[in-house]
Formats: sequence, structure tokens, C-alpha cells
Amino acid sequence: MDQVIIKDLLVRGIIGINDWEREKPQDILINIVIFADLTAAGELDDISHSINYRTIAKKAQTQAETAERLTVEALAADIAKICLEEPGVIKVRVKVEKPNAVRFARSVGVEVERSQGKP
Repeated sequence: MDQVIIKDLLVRGIIGINDWEREKPQDILINIVIFADLTAAGELDDISHSINYRTIAKKAQTQAETAERLTVEALAADIAKICLEEPGVIKVRVKVEKPNAVRFARSVGVEVERSQGKP
């Protein structure tokens, strides 16, 4: 299956369960892999037969900046749902990370995978 990749989308938003995490936006790193059939887009050289990664990136950014979720799990699920609403998307893998959230770790986070018709 073909893939559209959005790598290392860095946004700032409120996320976390601690009081201090709810006070000001922090860095959130998002990676998205969208599974779709891109055969027609490649053969016809026509974007209308593909997945618009710019649209999805903007929607993911807006969600991360405004949702004020408590958990990265919830934000990842939100973004996966947004991706699956786009025409042609069959499956999506979303990784949401909080850089420097844990001492001595570059980042911590979760990765979720969702498909059409499955939660």
C-alpha cells in the first residue's frame, strides 16, 4: 500500500496532566503515515487523485494547538480521526511525542494505528 508521510511536524500546545503543563504551550512533535492507493495520482500526475498532505498537516497542527488534551494518547487519536475523514485514506499511523518531557530522554510519546471502519 502506498504511503503519504508527514515527518516531524513541530507544533506548540497545551498537553499534560500536571498543573504546570496546563499553564503554557509546550513543544509537540507529530509524525503521520497515511496509507492510500496513489496509483492514479502517479499515473496521471494529478494531485486531485492523491492525499493533500498540506491540508492534513494544517488540521493536525490546529488540533494540537487548540485541543488542550491531557494525554498524548488522546491527541494521537484525534489526529488519526482527522486523517481518516479525508477521502482516499485507508489507514493511518500517528506518533505524538513530547520532546524533553523526561530527563535524559529526547522525547516520550505514543504511536497509534487506525483504519477505516475500526476504532
